[in-house]
Amino acid sequence: MRLRITLSALVALLSAALATMPAVAAHHVNITPKLTGALRSPSLSLGRTAAFAMSLQTGAIVFAHNESLPVAPASNEKVPVSWAALTRLGPRYRFHTEVYGVGTRSGHAWDGDLVLRGFGDPTLSTADLDLLAGRLHSAGIRSVTGRVLGDESFYDRQRGANGWKRSFLGGETPPLSALVVDRARGWPALSPPLLAARSLTEALTRRGITVTGKPGLGVAPAEAVSLASDVSAPLAEIVRVMNHESDNFYAEMLLKQIAAAAGKAGSSTMGGKLVVATMAEAGIPVTGVRIVDGSGLSSLDRLTAVALVGVLRAGLDDPGISKAFVDSLAVAGRSGTLSGRLFPLRGRVHGKTGTTNLACTLSGYISGSYVFAVLQNGDPVASWAARAAQDRFVTILAQAP
Repeated sequence: MRLRITLSALVALLSAALATMPAVAAHHVNITPKLTGALRSPSLSLGRTAAFAMSLQTGAIVFAHNESLPVAPASNEKVPVSWAALTRLGPRYRFHTEVYGVGTRSGHAWDGDLVLRGFGDPTLSTADLDLLAGRLHSAGIRSVTGRVLGDESFYDRQRGANGWKRSFLGGETPPLSALVVDRARGWPALSPPLLAARSLTEALTRRGITVTGKPGLGVAPAEAVSLASDVSAPLAEIVRVMNHESDNFYAEMLLKQIAAAAGKAGSSTMGGKLVVATMAEAGIPVTGVRIVDGSGLSSLDRLTAVALVGVLRAGLDDPGISKAFVDSLAVAGRSGTLSGRLFPLRGRVHGKTGTTNLACTLSGYISGSYVFAVLQNGDPVASWAARAAQDRFVTILAQAP
């Protein structure tokens, strides 16, 4: 309830304050020209720049420029995606992967097929499959008369997302599937689920379990029995890696997981709809917001600076996810994508960066004082100039009273 009240107050404040901007936060008005000047550059367009900043202590609007303009967010797309995932699934949520048996047990033999069914774990590795094989061996299974089948039916079969450049698939991110092992190393020669089935077959062989048939594809029937399972690290750890390192693959898988875990189609489209719906339910302004993929690679993604700040406020104010959400952000001068930036503010800024040819962005928190978002677009955007402008903006904001 406290979160709803906080966000409702935020929306009310925004509605009133944005209508009378000259009167807003009078004690901060002296830094408005400085912040505007920080964003100016011959290489950037103020018309395609959106920025918003608020005091975390008072809720006062410190700065607003095109704050409701929908712009391409680059990897700041990961901020609402990670927030929605933590909100809907919880920081302790774990992905799982199952080995099902289709057939019957006959002594030390499994008479039939094994189905390796993926449930979206982006961290699934050969080591995990070795553990699964070890559990089958410990259960006394020494041979499989059929074959190992890879089941990716928990998600759709779209390997990428709308609005991507062709080079993004296999370049910026591995192919998407509910069953991916070792980030689909070996694709596109084989599909992700077939690669996974082959990897489990090899893991079984290493454990001394013979498999008669060749790896294949399939779907576990309702009558299949679970023979072994594997779980991932908690979602809080996965989101931390995702945002610290701006991992596109984790973000794309997480977006589909939001949908699939809700019993919906495991697709980027449905995941995006649920992220926006979760934002709206929390009272965050969603006008103009469009979540097409999880990573921000899509040219069709759109966020507003006011929505991004709303998400950051929501993540900070929710005691159930606050630590996991804030800890997922890079730290200025210390970690992740901010390890080489804002050294004078080392340790004081927690943020999320983002860069594509269309957008260069930065959002986050300054100590316990301010929450901010700066999104700059271009065709292409001058990323070096944009980063310099963002760093100037944050530095001035950090010095504000």
